[in-house]
Amino acid sequence: MASIEQQAKGKKDGEIRYLTPLNIDTNKDKKYCRFQRSGIKYIDYKDPDWLLGFLNEQGKILPRRLTGTSLKFQRKVSVAVKRARHLALLPYVTDLMK
Repeated sequence: MASIEQQAKGKKDGEIRYLTPLNIDTNKDKKYCRFQRSGIKYIDYKDPDWLLGFLNEQGKILPRRLTGTSLKFQRKVSVAVKRARHLALLPYVTDLMK
């Protein structure tokens, strides 16, 4: 068994070893709000085919980080989806809707 002094001789005095950094690509495309880009001001709750783009296959509303919409329009989308559900234009819950 090697003693502590022998192990310390193998290392340089005061050397700090770090892990190698991961190669993470942080230059992804910037997300944009499709409503602000195209100038849409009103989100129609009576168009369920268009609102399906904001729902997943279970019928849940997709979050902002996935759709890229701004906070203002995400609120309008959620209200429109809830109104369409209330009028039975969209289902509340489903399996494999898309």
